[in-house]
Amino acid sequence: MLYRLDKKSGNRLSILGFGCMRFPRTLGVIDPRKTEDLIMKALRGGVNYFDTAWIYPGSEELLGKILEKNQVRDKVFIATKLPVVYLRGPADFDKYFNQTLERLRTSYLDYYLMHMLTDLDLWEKLKSWGIEQWIAEKKQAGGIRQIGFSYHGSLDGFLGIVDDYPWEFCQIQYNYADENFQAGVKGLKKAAEKMPVVIMEPLLGGKLAGSLPREAAGIFQKARPEWSPAAWGLNWVWNQEEVCLLLSGMNEDKQLEENLALADKALPGMLGPEDMDVYRRALESLNRAYRIRCTGCNYCMPCPRGVNIPGSFAAYNTSFSIGFVAGMQQFVTSTGLTSERSGSPGLCIKCGKCEQHCPQHLPVIKNLGDVRRRMEPLWFRALGRIVRAFLGKDRKPKTA
Repeated sequence: MLYRLDKKSGNRLSILGFGCMRFPRTLGVIDPRKTEDLIMKALRGGVNYFDTAWIYPGSEELLGKILEKNQVRDKVFIATKLPVVYLRGPADFDKYFNQTLERLRTSYLDYYLMHMLTDLDLWEKLKSWGIEQWIAEKKQAGGIRQIGFSYHGSLDGFLGIVDDYPWEFCQIQYNYADENFQAGVKGLKKAAEKMPVVIMEPLLGGKLAGSLPREAAGIFQKARPEWSPAAWGLNWVWNQEEVCLLLSGMNEDKQLEENLALADKALPGMLGPEDMDVYRRALESLNRAYRIRCTGCNYCMPCPRGVNIPGSFAAYNTSFSIGFVAGMQQFVTSTGLTSERSGSPGLCIKCGKCEQHCPQHLPVIKNLGDVRRRMEPLWFRALGRIVRAFLGKDRKPKTA
């Protein structure tokens, strides 16, 4: 495992961080045994940075239990987040912070983030509630070691937040498909002058690993047969000296083993001009195929009407990148053609709750309309009615 120095704290951080939002699941439920096996294997492989959040269901609790059980709390750096979107006033600072400590079974947090800041106005609101004084008190008492923020918004907002407070680290979405999206390369370089930068979504929620269009995957394969699409994605991020570490939501042994092997030799500047040309050509192919830039983070869920928003978007993209039949198969699985609570985009009533929580600021309602027009043509809707009638089931929206 290679490490890069957090010059603010003096910590040596593994260039591969464990993202705890997508723990392995069995029958839709987090699998504690598989999760523990992965976390301990990652730790033995040199990973020392584990990123979770209050809003990731079951994540903080399970991570804390595993670290306590194996007596390794002092061997890792825990990063977690204050759920800014849920705050209703200054009294909530302690409420969520104390719950996090209890869940993680710890008395301090190595890295604590303001979760999902979207613009300078939101940060100003927190300041008006006294967040700066609260942070100072927690740091003085030893409850917070390093303070930072995660960001989903425009470049201007990011630069404003970076300059407004003596942050000790930050976290941004960044990958070869999003070089000029949100904070982007300009934000990365600016922030890196002041603090360590942690990268989330280096594989765009897995889209740059297992869901590449055939053409794009073929471009990578021909250039370096020994590298998987995931390797191309991670190495692009590690190639940049401004990056301190990246987070990978590894939920199976194969992913972890590959990432550990890559993190043993990923150095800044390791990619040459020929490699960068490969990325350019693959990205051109990717941009022709993906229509909705959803990362599958699930912040838009649950939908009050039961629409499976990420599943619908993934199937829609697959119908372009891999083929319509593959996309339809995925769509049927995602929306439950025979189910009473189908998850269909047709159940959307345009309430806007999803758009309020989408960190990508996607036009979710419009996109759901696009999905329905392509994935639920008249023949599909008729087929659904026939199947449900045969099974004695009606399509009913989930009540709010």
